[in-house]
Amino acid sequence: MSTIDLRDRVVLVTGGSSGIGAAAVRSLRAAGASVFFTFLNHESRAAALARELGDRVGYSRCDLADHESLPALVDECVKRFGRIDVLVNNAAIFAENAFTGTNYAQWRRGWQRTFDVNIFGAAHLAWLVMHQMRAQGGGKIINVASRAGHRGELTFADYGASKAALINLTKSIARSCSPEGIVAVAVAPGFIETEMAAPDLASRRREIENEIPLGYVGTAEDVAHVITFLASSLATYVNGATIDVNGGSYVR
Repeated sequence: MSTIDLRDRVVLVTGGSSGIGAAAVRSLRAAGASVFFTFLNHESRAAALARELGDRVGYSRCDLADHESLPALVDECVKRFGRIDVLVNNAAIFAENAFTGTNYAQWRRGWQRTFDVNIFGAAHLAWLVMHQMRAQGGGKIINVASRAGHRGELTFADYGASKAALINLTKSIARSCSPEGIVAVAVAPGFIETEMAAPDLASRRREIENEIPLGYVGTAEDVAHVITFLASSLATYVNGATIDVNGGSYVR
């Protein structure tokens, strides 16, 4: 098999209304998958994306930090499409939270909210989805991490630490759950042309581009295509790995 064919796959994507998530929804659907995605603040974008891609795409509002709501999300996806073959944990938040700040309450809120979404939400949803996958005979978890999870960050340590934890979660799922047919991989983008990165790109694009050997900032589609490959049967033996998508800006 030399082409990506996901016509028999149902994929649940978190944070699918914009950025890497929306690009992944489009790429997965183009490969034939049925896709159910979540959004938080951009309902009009979610609705427009679903209309664009047709009746094999569904969506639902979900705050990944509201952990009590996650079982209902899994149930809604299964009710719509009958199964979940792939979970793409993409939803994440990011905000400056420097060590040099003076507001201790703000510092704690930043860490709590970041971990509630970026790692606790992803871990809890993976746990729930894996119950469905076991009943089906297997599945795949794809976690969207970050270059920040490897190198440490200067002004947003909470974000970097949450992504490092997500990478470790990926390894733990791979080692623990593979005997049940559930594999896990991670994707670690660098700077990508998204709304999340827009403020940094607006203020210091030249500096950022100078750190990238390829000389330019990647697109959401660059990451989405890797996700689509990993979701396919062409990547069956990829397990526990983290795939860097950063133009060579950080080489491990």
